[in-house]
Amino acid sequence: METKQEYNEQEAYYKAKKRVEEIKRFYSSLISYCIVIPILAYVDYQTNSGFHWFWFPMLGWGIGLTLHGFRVFGYGKSWEERKIQQIMDKEQRKKTWK
Repeated sequence: METKQEYNEQEAYYKAKKRVEEIKRFYSSLISYCIVIPILAYVDYQTNSGFHWFWFPMLGWGIGLTLHGFRVFGYGKSWEERKIQQIMDKEQRKKTWK
């Protein structure tokens, strides 16, 4: 029983550490986005080309950042956990029948 609790604590620590790393990556991407996009807009407006190309990286990176935020903060994550639990239960049932 002692090893089971120790294992759960180690697993919980690993999951928490992984989650903190994901959150740090999201915020660093957000900060980069907030710095780079205005620079691109400034360069675009200084060239006076008539075609505002900075919208494309702004929208593409923005969509990616939004999806990353959804993944990091758990929106839509419940189906993954349910599926994992379902697969684990199925494997457990296979072991008990043998």
